[in-house]
Amino acid sequence: MPDAIFKIFRGDRGGGEFVEYKVPIAPGMVVLDALHYIQAHQAPDLAVRWNCKAGKCGSCSAEVNGRPRLTCKTRMDALPLDEPITVQPMKSFPVIRDLVTDVSWNYRMNRKIPPFTPRPNVEWKMDQRDVDRVQEFRKCIECFLCQNVCHVLRDHDKGEQFGGPRFFVRIAGLEMHPLDGLSRTHLLKDELGLGLCNITKCCTEVCPEDIHITDNAIIPLKERVVDEFYDPVRWFLRKVRRKAKDE
Repeated sequence: MPDAIFKIFRGDRGGGEFVEYKVPIAPGMVVLDALHYIQAHQAPDLAVRWNCKAGKCGSCSAEVNGRPRLTCKTRMDALPLDEPITVQPMKSFPVIRDLVTDVSWNYRMNRKIPPFTPRPNVEWKMDQRDVDRVQEFRKCIECFLCQNVCHVLRDHDKGEQFGGPRFFVRIAGLEMHPLDGLSRTHLLKDELGLGLCNITKCCTEVCPEDIHITDNAIIPLKERVVDEFYDPVRWFLRKVRRKAKDE
């Protein structure tokens, strides 16, 4: 196979530039292999975050040719080698150095979500269909590619008002758990800004675990919020109960 030209972002929060590197390509090679080659032979100070190299830790997220990807799952033979391959850090998060971004905001957001809270005196038995429904959400490897591509975070900088698809997935796994007894609809509406999502499905498109984020997590959560706060029958009944209680 021919050599590939990489244009890699080098810099930090203060700015940076794209630097070109030539990498010999071998069969079966992925982008992370190329980054390791550059570290070993040309730029030992290149900052790259990675861990398992098996598509299960979510550490090596970056943007390859403008698309959010796991570099360990992006095969070189699937990329056009007749033009430079650009690799840059995820746009939605502050750059620490080179390809490494500060994703600590995600963990602050995660702490807002109440954990699994079982209903009192519940029998710990589950229908297999209920298990299957929430099991999909457990596949998330927290690569934060969905957070990176979400336009609410990426283009509108709504990080303080919007939880993002990763945490809607986590809440969906809790809300749809048949043994959980806690409602998180107030959190979704008032603090995590679920209503800001206009279901473009871009988060689903980049998920390396093929989680149907929009269809199976976000839309059902939106339906729960609408039922809780905007259903006219429920609104009327709440008003009647509140009036009766005040009397």
